[in-house]
Formats: sequence, C-alpha cells, structure tokens
Amino acid sequence: MTPVLSDSVQRFAGYVATLGRGPGRSRALTREEARDALDLVLAGGVDPAQLGAFLMLLRYRGEDPDEIAGLVDAARAHIGSLHDEAAIGAVDLDWPSYGAGRTREVPWFLLAALALGRSGVRVLMHGTNAFGSGLSVEDGLAALGLHASESAASVGEALARERFAYWPIRHMAPRIDRLLAMRALFGLRSPINTVARLIDPADSSVSVDGVFHPPYIAVHLAVAERFGRRSLVVIKGGGGEAERTPLKPVAAHCRGPSGPRELVLPALAPDSVGMPVDAATFAAVWTGQGAFERAERTVVGTIALALLALEPELEVSAADAKAAAIWGNRHRAVRVVPE
Repeated sequence: MTPVLSDSVQRFAGYVATLGRGPGRSRALTREEARDALDLVLAGGVDPAQLGAFLMLLRYRGEDPDEIAGLVDAARAHIGSLHDEAAIGAVDLDWPSYGAGRTREVPWFLLAALALGRSGVRVLMHGTNAFGSGLSVEDGLAALGLHASESAASVGEALARERFAYWPIRHMAPRIDRLLAMRALFGLRSPINTVARLIDPADSSVSVDGVFHPPYIAVHLAVAERFGRRSLVVIKGGGGEAERTPLKPVAAHCRGPSGPRELVLPALAPDSVGMPVDAATFAAVWTGQGAFERAERTVVGTIALALLALEPELEVSAADAKAAAIWGNRHRAVRVVPE
C-alpha cells in the first residue's frame, strides 16, 4: 500500500527530484524554490532520508549562487523568528567563523576582531569550530576572561561593553547547527556551511570571510551581490577562516561599491620562526606579556583584511599601517561602559 505523505514531504520530494534527475534533466533550484525547501527543513516538515539526499545532491551538483541565496533567505528568516533582532543593535562588521581545518592551532583572527572592537568597530562573530582542531574561539575567549553570547540580548550587551560579541550558531540557530553537524554522518561538508557564513544575522552588510577551497570564493561574492551587501572581502584562509598568514602573499577577493577587485596582500613576516600554540601563549600575545613576531604579524595582517572590508577604497599599504596602529593601541582604547 502506498504510504500517506504529508503535504510538506510531498512538496519537498519535488525539490529532491529536481536536483536528482539524470544528466540533462536535473537543475539547480531557483532562489524561491531553495528558500521554500529550507523553510520546510527548518520547520521540521521533511523526512530524514529526504534531508540527507537533499544536502548531498546540493553538494554533488556544486554551489549555485541563486540557490545559495534562497537558502540564505530561509536561514535569515528562521533566525529572525527566533530572536528579537532589535536587541542586537547596530553592527559594523559581520565575521563568520566556521573553519574546520585539521591543522588549525589557535584563533589569532579572534585577537584581530577584539582589537578592532577596542578601536571602535562593532564586530559580531558567529559560528562553530565543532569540526576543527586546536583552540576554538570559545576556548580563546575563555583564555582572555571573556565568554560567548547565548541570545540576541546578550549579544547586544557584549557589543555595548566590548564592541565585540561571539554568537555560537548552536545558540543563534540550533536547527542550522544540527544541519552542520550532519557532516559527521556524511564525512563531507554540505552547502549549509556556505549558507551559515553568509547569513549576516545583524544586517551589517559588511563582512570578512575565509574559505578552505578557492572555488567557493566566487559563490560568496555572487551571493553578496544578490543581497546588495555593501562590502565583502574573502580569502583562502587557514582552516577556512578569515585569517591572513604573514608568511607569504595572500590574494584578497573584494566586492565593494566600485565593483569587484582582487588585491595581493604582501607577506608581513616571511622569515619569522615558529612559536608555542596554546592558550597561555594566545593570552600573552593579547596582553603583550609575550613577544611572538609571527603571531603579531598574523593579527595585524588580519586586522588589515577587515579594514579593507570596512573601507573598500583603502590601499593595502595604508590598511597595513592602520592595522598596526590599532593593534599597538588596543589597551589604550577606552572601552564603552553601558549606562
């Protein structure tokens, strides 16, 4: 006997079929179809077997900008339904952190984001390091006596206090976090990883991002264009994070008001030696109690990367110089204390 399927399961089956038909017959979903498909997933209206097939077909076909934009539409609407977005307040820079590199050691990019906060830039970092190795963002915060935010209200409080907040996706959007966690079942990332990076939950319209594989760069830039975002800078970063190595030149792919451009960022410390990579060293670099050239050059270079997103017309040399000043003044900056 044919099983009786719910309306949502039947509708979703159509999207799986669209993606999975044979050569010459399958196609990417339109933006509207992709939004509806992920809406059904996030509402809990699909069968688990359908969901697995859907995610792996998306991956197998390759990431399409319109399709990804529709998935981002659904993810943003889902987050908006969970949280009072007004509680967050204005954000100057969106900083996704979803790296999963097996060789990642410590999150130097976190120190760059904190230094920018001390300079007056309001930074919202969101993400998960569940599939990474080494020191996570939350471990890095703990080493500095800070902690992650669990709600939109606590994000707003952290931004008012530090001009920086880290919002783990398990708190920001638990159902999307569970989709990311399905990587353990597949042994592969799904396009939901790209979706999470592009959510921009506070509508800052300015982002700095890292990818692990260069082909994803074009997708990120194309989706940002479809959303009309003011500025995005993407690099191939260590572990897929927005972190600039100081050891060699780095290509930065930028989309700003003047259109796309590619910048070559110079090596900042090509001959620097290695260093300890643990929580104590991480904290010592922040406080200035330890002098580690490679770490500090990594942080300065990453600050410059963010400045190129915030000020799209800035020249690379000027960004590097301004970044060095921001890092040097991080403990002289006045912190905001809410009334």
